[in-house]
Amino acid sequence: MRMFAFLLAPALLCGADPTFLRRSLSAVAPRADDLTAGAAGVAYRPLFGAGDPDARQLKSIARYGELTVEPGGASAIVSYPAEEQIYFVLAGDGTLLYADQKAAIKARDFMYLPIGVPHGVANTSSAPLRLLVMGFRIPRGVEVAPTPRLMLASVSDVPSQQLASHGPTVLFKLLMGTTASTRDKLAAASQMTSLFLMEFSPGGTNIPHHHESEEEIYYVLQGSGDMVAGGGADGNEGRYPAQAGDAYFIRLNTTVGFYSGAKPGSPKDLILAVRSTFPRR
Repeated sequence: MRMFAFLLAPALLCGADPTFLRRSLSAVAPRADDLTAGAAGVAYRPLFGAGDPDARQLKSIARYGELTVEPGGASAIVSYPAEEQIYFVLAGDGTLLYADQKAAIKARDFMYLPIGVPHGVANTSSAPLRLLVMGFRIPRGVEVAPTPRLMLASVSDVPSQQLASHGPTVLFKLLMGTTASTRDKLAAASQMTSLFLMEFSPGGTNIPHHHESEEEIYYVLQGSGDMVAGGGADGNEGRYPAQAGDAYFIRLNTTVGFYSGAKPGSPKDLILAVRSTFPRR
């Protein structure tokens, strides 16, 4: 079945890890999670990492899934000593609970949640609040400096730009990078290296490519097209149909990309992507 299928790279037949995994959000059942413990009106659907049967395949990514908080509900308050997190609001309005602070959040907001800081979300609106929850492992021995303030921003405040290496048919919004970043809206993270939104022209592509030292997840926010994940048996790109709510996890050194299926005049395809450093020790 497509909901939990991971497609087999030839190496997998010899017992190696698959080069990619794919999930369809609508087919993933809710499971118990730290954020749902003792909480009412809250559900978590694990796409990758914690709570997913193939969690061991991910090395730098600890968790990736959808949290839904119903009106009047609130998640559990969590914190982690060796995991940094990002929340991305898919739909709805609510309140971020961050240490002793409260901050209003809305659709297309994104925020960095550092190690050791208690956090959660509440929904005081009349519609469900839906978020992507992303967690990234801090390797043993890596020191992470405390974040001096809450780092929260909106996609609407990030300019769109072309990146020469990805061609003229896709625009990028560079949302978040590491603390050393000079190009992203938020320079916040340690192991998460890039969170970005891609907007494709009809029939456009970001030119399939690979990353030698990073794992990556593509999530289709809007539209449909062909996801490139690895190579096919004939040596060409492995292309698979993808639609809104589909997510692909890509191992390092695996070809990744997207071909838009949008027609002229229709809404553009949107993909949220995140990359993180592959641990070498």
